[in-house]
Amino acid sequence: MSASYLWTLAFAAALLAGLGVKFWLASRQIRHVARHRDRVPADFAATVPLAAHQKAADYTVTKARIGLLEIAFGAAVLLGWTLLGGLNWLNQVLLDALGVGMAQQLALLVSFAVIGGLLELPFSLYSTFVVEQRFGFNKTTWGLWLADAAKGLVLGAVIGLPIAWLILWLMGAAGSWWWLWAWAVWMGFNLLLLVLYPTVIAPLFNKFRPLEDESLKARVTALMQRCGFAAKGLFVMDGSRRSAHANAYFTGFGAAKRVVFFDTLLSRLSPAEVDAVLAHELGHFRHKHILKRIAGLFAFSLAGFALLGFLSRQPWFYTGLGVTPNLMGPNDALALLLFLLSAPVFSFFVSPLMAQLSRKHEFQADAFAVAQTGREDLRTALLKLYEDNASTLTPDPLFVKFYYSHPPASERLARMAAIGGA
Repeated sequence: MSASYLWTLAFAAALLAGLGVKFWLASRQIRHVARHRDRVPADFAATVPLAAHQKAADYTVTKARIGLLEIAFGAAVLLGWTLLGGLNWLNQVLLDALGVGMAQQLALLVSFAVIGGLLELPFSLYSTFVVEQRFGFNKTTWGLWLADAAKGLVLGAVIGLPIAWLILWLMGAAGSWWWLWAWAVWMGFNLLLLVLYPTVIAPLFNKFRPLEDESLKARVTALMQRCGFAAKGLFVMDGSRRSAHANAYFTGFGAAKRVVFFDTLLSRLSPAEVDAVLAHELGHFRHKHILKRIAGLFAFSLAGFALLGFLSRQPWFYTGLGVTPNLMGPNDALALLLFLLSAPVFSFFVSPLMAQLSRKHEFQADAFAVAQTGREDLRTALLKLYEDNASTLTPDPLFVKFYYSHPPASERLARMAAIGGA
């Protein structure tokens, strides 16, 4: 039995197994949430209205049902690109049109990205202008959506094409250890984006103004000083232009860090609750979660580039996924695309471990916030955010373990109660 055939079998088996697990988990989530729709859990009965609980259930079920269609469609598209020969056909068409060389390889990457984006577009539009609209979250106009799309395309070309060209050049010119140099370039690029995003990229899509509420600014500044945290500034983002969802986050890296509040969050939470949400984010920094995640990204991406370095030299890697490698020129763009298509099929099965680690980090950040601001303000802030974002209070436990990066409300509040605090 050839290596190409074994690779095809392994890919197909992993794809089918992953598809089965995804459908099973999504079906469990739909049934579990629907079953608990008509009654607020006892722990929340005094604080969460039944109407809000039912809205969250309906929102969750609707998204999960659409998710089932996306899962099936995504699997069909993946098969189309690989075993059914779509990527091989696209590569041959571009070879006939452009010949062998860097231009053809870049054209293959761009064409793949454009076609993939067009295939996903109906789901994105339906989610924004139907689902989010139905539940009162969407604030995006068609004009704003088109402007965002145009900016995204230009930004993708300005940033993506040079880094793609550099990695393809390294694959062809840096010898058998090209993957190590490419990994160094990729990580340097990601770190640069962390610095540039707050001041260069994000303002292209949203308006950021300094926090003007002097009383709230004083509270937030005192909290950060108490926690030993320094930032370049406190900003309010016009998140309400696109969505009614609320959030707050830190962005940037090193000296470029800044605190960003959605205007929707400030309009909903009291100053003490804003303090508690901010303290939770500060907890991530105090426990070095950001650095740990960056270190994890370094490690996983290094392993990925090393694996790509090996696979790109194996003929069975191409033929087993329905692609005929170029005999007269480089196959670097093909290798990149096949790796990007096949890696998630296998890495899906380790995603529960990453989700579990993320939930552990959230518990630690909650504990830090309780120590700094007290339990009650964080509890009421979380309940408001869960309600405003229509996050269900009754998710399926197995679905949570597999997918949730944040613990469900019941677990977070129970853990906080065990910690104590005012």
